[in-house]
Amino acid sequence: MTGRNSLRAALLSSCALLSPVAALAQTTGEPEALGTIILDTKRDVATHTGVAVTTIDQEEMDDRQASTIAELISSVPGVTLINGATPLGGGINIRGFGAGNTYGTNQKVLITIDGATQGSEELYRIGTQLFTDPELFKSVSVMRGTIGSFEYGSGVVGGIVQLETKDASDFTGGEIGYKLRQGLNFNSNGDGITSSTILAWQPSENAEFVANYIWRRLGEQVDGSGVDLGAEGFKTPSWGLKGKFTFGQERDQFVSLSLANTTMAERDVPYDAIGGNPFGNVDRDVESRNAVLTYGWNPLDNDLVDLRVVLSYADQQIDSTSVPYVPTDGLRNADHRYETTKLTVKNTARFTFGSIENELRAGVELIRKERKTASSAPGGTDDRTAFFLINKFDFGNGLTITPAMRYETQDISYKGDPQARIPATSFDNDALMGGVDMRYEFANGAAVFGSVAYTEGLPILDDFENQNQPWIGGLPANYMTTNEQSRTVELGASWRTADLFSAGDAFSIKGNIYDTNVWNATSEPSTAWIAGTGFELEAAYSMESGYYGELSTSIVNFESKTIQLVNRSNYAQTPPNSLRVVAGKRWDRELDLSWEMVAYDRYDESVIRPGFAVHNLRATYRPQEGVLEGTEIRFGVENLFDRDYMQALATRNGPGRNFKVGIIKTF
Repeated sequence: MTGRNSLRAALLSSCALLSPVAALAQTTGEPEALGTIILDTKRDVATHTGVAVTTIDQEEMDDRQASTIAELISSVPGVTLINGATPLGGGINIRGFGAGNTYGTNQKVLITIDGATQGSEELYRIGTQLFTDPELFKSVSVMRGTIGSFEYGSGVVGGIVQLETKDASDFTGGEIGYKLRQGLNFNSNGDGITSSTILAWQPSENAEFVANYIWRRLGEQVDGSGVDLGAEGFKTPSWGLKGKFTFGQERDQFVSLSLANTTMAERDVPYDAIGGNPFGNVDRDVESRNAVLTYGWNPLDNDLVDLRVVLSYADQQIDSTSVPYVPTDGLRNADHRYETTKLTVKNTARFTFGSIENELRAGVELIRKERKTASSAPGGTDDRTAFFLINKFDFGNGLTITPAMRYETQDISYKGDPQARIPATSFDNDALMGGVDMRYEFANGAAVFGSVAYTEGLPILDDFENQNQPWIGGLPANYMTTNEQSRTVELGASWRTADLFSAGDAFSIKGNIYDTNVWNATSEPSTAWIAGTGFELEAAYSMESGYYGELSTSIVNFESKTIQLVNRSNYAQTPPNSLRVVAGKRWDRELDLSWEMVAYDRYDESVIRPGFAVHNLRATYRPQEGVLEGTEIRFGVENLFDRDYMQALATRNGPGRNFKVGIIKTF
């Protein structure tokens, strides 16, 4: 199926989705509002919002036994991995933006850990820079598109990956005492082993602490033909600490501190972590550190105050030495370090004006990014101040309108290079961006929604290398004074209902069409303009008897224009069309069996990739009594039929058949 035919299918699918919504809206009389409908599936559908967001919770994270964050979110519609089996060589691409085969990330995809913004540096062929271990987290949410991003950052086109670390109360259940959780996971492909130890302690109802230590090792993996993937194995010890104190006469205030650290050492490995070994080998040491201090105040007698003050610090360091050592090799001997410090003060006020209920979120952010000068990349500082304002107007009849705006200023400074006789310099930029989201929900659980959003990506420190390289065709000549600009329009519908086919069942579905235009695309090599449309669908169904199913799909069609203003019928980073289907059966909380199929359409945009499907089996057993009570035993087979494949945008084959076994015991 070609991209345009795929798009036509998407439009027809969306019409099919909207038809029952329209029909439901025409029902006579006033139907009773539905109560809370909970699906007993692995992954629910976010029908409560028009924003395209998918959340993977702790249960599904445990079930997947992923080795990297990228692997964990690979099944989310719209997400495509640029490889992904290793923390360093993988990249996260959302709706065609973010990672490519040259840079592992850019600011079109934002990544946060407990609110701490991770680096979005364009380091040459080094990958996503999201080195942290998935076992540190209890949930990860992928928010696609621009409309939900104004509270978190600027320049977001692909989306936001939000990770939340574990809390002690997740294990203690809020009861005084302690819990010890020990997990062991084994992978057959690459002889992987992971040990995860968690100690949660709640000395009182007002205090809780959790300590988490993970040791992960994964050797070299092979593809479906038994050939080495070309991705080096890795060891990543990680640890996390988190504490929270609740205080106040009505326990309406809290302060929390979370710390996370992941390290990785590689010896005599290719410098090019994404694509292979055209540049020779290096010894490389990587460390990722995060610290987040949060204060919250939400008085019970004042709806105008729900305050959060968040001070976060993210520090990523990548040190490389050429093998064999060549002192003049500036690329392989580059030591990269980039630190992001952010102070966010925001408040949510809830009030009624006339007959309209309002939820107003307002905040200010002070952001400083510092980057060490490397032999292959410029160093400097990027200081930003941002203000955001988001108000949800609830008219009480099912209609909500949520306008949002963000204003951001920038003072970006280059330290200079005395050896190259390049003087220190600085630039000032600013941007006003925003959008509006409209949603109407019928009393029977159906809803229609739409949004339009405009954002700007301010220059980054990497762009200092391009400030004297003018574009062709009359476009801006200085990257340091050029903001990347984009506009996204989305339309969609959702429906959540119960007792659809039989008593006790539940069903949810959500689909949306989006249209995105990006111009002054400074972060995309040789590209000035990108435009495209896409369709995403998510659905879930569960029965009272324990059977459940899930379906999701993503169809994308993009085109671009080069800096020479030459039209291209395809955009090099256009993601492939994909389909995910899950079928499973649960026996209460004791046993869960499931089958998952992930399929990709034939890809013939920038490269040729045959279509393929990968099948995965998973089983979870939780004894409810006896000596094994409190134990979880997990078994999985990924790529069941040992399929030999290469995903579009990837530079190496995907892993072959992989047996996974996990044992978790809580004391």
